Amino acid sequence: MHLSRTPSEAAAIAAVEHPQADDGEPSEPPRPAGPATRALPLYVPVRRCPSGFALRVFRSPLGARTAVAFTTERRLSDVLGTDQASIRLALPAVRALAAPLGVGLVSVDPQLTAPPAHPTDPAALPEAGPGPSGD
Repeated sequence: MHLSRTPSEAAAIAAVEHPQADDGEPSEPPRPAGPATRALPLYVPVRRCPSGFALRVFRSPLGARTAVAFTTERRLSDVLGTDQASIRLALPAVRALAAPLGVGLVSVDPQLTAPPAHPTDPAALPEAGPGPSGD
């Protein structure tokens, strides 16, 4: 069976199969690609919920809903912070969790995040001023 992958998924798999040290040299010898190496676990951000943990869903730069996964714990903490809870899952498992939520996109190693567009704390909202008519 042939699986089609997006370029970012293929790059993530290549990064997991052939990790690079900071100086550009492979940190371990290359292994032959096979079924065992294709399902290596990624770091997937989760949030606590009453039944345990739930997959966090984000928005892509174009506004599409996306699940995210990271090839290293450091990449996850660099983007989402050190307090972000995560679990390790293979890419097919991330897709299986995201699908029932209507999320078909999985972004691997996203580089940019932004704060929420609207504050979630009501105390952080600005006080209401005059309306557009000057009332």
